[in-house]
Amino acid sequence: MSSARVDYIAPWWTYWLNQFPHVNLRFQSLDHTFKPQDENYQQSLIFLGCVAAAGLGVNLLCLAIYLSCLCCCRKDEEEEESKKSNSCCVTWAAVAAGLICCIAVGVGFYGNSETNDGVYQLTYSLYNANHTLEGVDSLVTGTMGGMQSGLKDHLSRLDEIFAARGDFVQTLNFMQQMADNVIKQLLGLPDWEKAKVDLTAIADQTAYVEYYRWLTYLLILILDLVICLVACLGLAKQSRWLLTTMMVFGVLALILSWASLGADVATAVGTSDFCVSPDKFLMNQTKDVISSDIVHYYLYCSQTLPNPFQQFVLQSLTVFQRSLTTMQMQIQGLLQFAVPLFPTAERDLLNIQHLLNNSEASLHQLTALLDCRGLNKDYLDALMGVCYDGVEGLLYLSLFSLLAATAFSIMLCAIPRAWRQIANRERDYDDMDDGDPFNPQSRRMTTSHPVNMHSFGSYSSSMGSQTSLHPPTQTVSNAPLTEYMNQTALFGGNPRYENVPLIGRGSPPPSLYSQPYRNSYSPTMRATYLSMTEDQIRHFGEDFRA
Repeated sequence: MSSARVDYIAPWWTYWLNQFPHVNLRFQSLDHTFKPQDENYQQSLIFLGCVAAAGLGVNLLCLAIYLSCLCCCRKDEEEEESKKSNSCCVTWAAVAAGLICCIAVGVGFYGNSETNDGVYQLTYSLYNANHTLEGVDSLVTGTMGGMQSGLKDHLSRLDEIFAARGDFVQTLNFMQQMADNVIKQLLGLPDWEKAKVDLTAIADQTAYVEYYRWLTYLLILILDLVICLVACLGLAKQSRWLLTTMMVFGVLALILSWASLGADVATAVGTSDFCVSPDKFLMNQTKDVISSDIVHYYLYCSQTLPNPFQQFVLQSLTVFQRSLTTMQMQIQGLLQFAVPLFPTAERDLLNIQHLLNNSEASLHQLTALLDCRGLNKDYLDALMGVCYDGVEGLLYLSLFSLLAATAFSIMLCAIPRAWRQIANRERDYDDMDDGDPFNPQSRRMTTSHPVNMHSFGSYSSSMGSQTSLHPPTQTVSNAPLTEYMNQTALFGGNPRYENVPLIGRGSPPPSLYSQPYRNSYSPTMRATYLSMTEDQIRHFGEDFRA
């Protein structure tokens, strides 16, 4: 077992999801191997979506039966106890639906964020791995181009310059052999061009799909929250048109919840099938592109177990290093002994030395990039993002869909009852007698017209003359604040309302000494009452007698 396999351990929820039944549309059981190109495997994931669609059908059927029973089987709602019971039931149903909806939205936001983080980590790892492979390809191509074209041109000119010296020409031929050996080692390295293109395409497509997935779920979460809030507002304001509108949107949200549940479960199961054995899938996918030894080397990155590709890379890079060292030694000798004899050769020799220095720097970079630890880290980061954050986020999104479906089912059961209660209440108000003094509508009609009422202030103001047995009537306007201030000024300027208990009621006050009104009058008011004539007392009745 390699160190990479120890670092990556598939989470328990991937094993749990991997055990979900894999059945195609012909109800044939399949194995749980991740094979996205296989038609039967695709049908097994579609089957999971069909299960969610069946759940939606059962849910809508139950709601239809409930609404039919509510409309057809009417109960006697005239009794007070039945009304109180139904009102309490609607209230608690609305509270439960609101709480479940808020919890569902919170869970959904967390799951959407987790899934987005996992996919972002996957795409980042793919782009990073692609950058590594692109760097390897660029270094190999650049080094081979320098050896094949630049070094060959310089050696050809030096061969013409050193034509009279056979030992110098022999040194040049030896350097050409070393250059051919370096090219041969570079050609033995794998061609990463096809793998690089595949990684880039996968990363771009994944990022594109993830953006619209994240945006779609964000809109669904906002829509669910708005529907719940507006439904609660409609219940609070007892607005039938708001409740009717939210019932339509509630059905739409219920359908979206079940649809998202099917998509989330199918995606989570498919991803878990990959996460249980990712190495096997990648080995099968790359067997026609890259040698299995190369894939095994980068997937497992074992420092203890021998790998043919690892041995080949070490051997090639070692030969490359020795060839460059030998060529640099030959150039140093020519600069030391040939330049004094052939000054024109110095420029070409310095250019060759510069080329060899660049090739050596490329060799060190190539050695670092070809090491398995870089690509293996990107591979493990991608697995962690998909199998941990990604699948976990999908599970939370599935939970959100279930909670949202439950909340909207409760809401769709509560709204019709609330709608009927509001309609019954409005019908009861319409059936009231307009002359009923306890009818609020009747009271509003009464107070909207001025009436002639006896004001106690008019009698008090006429006591000084006492020339009339019957106090003049005074028209009371629809301005209680003005009358209150006038009575306050009459009774000593005390603004306490309890000192004027019967303003504007058209009836005499109770006895000054009866309970519980004895302490409700000020001394000024009591003196004014006691100074009234017998005729005035007979006019009001016996309530003024002590």
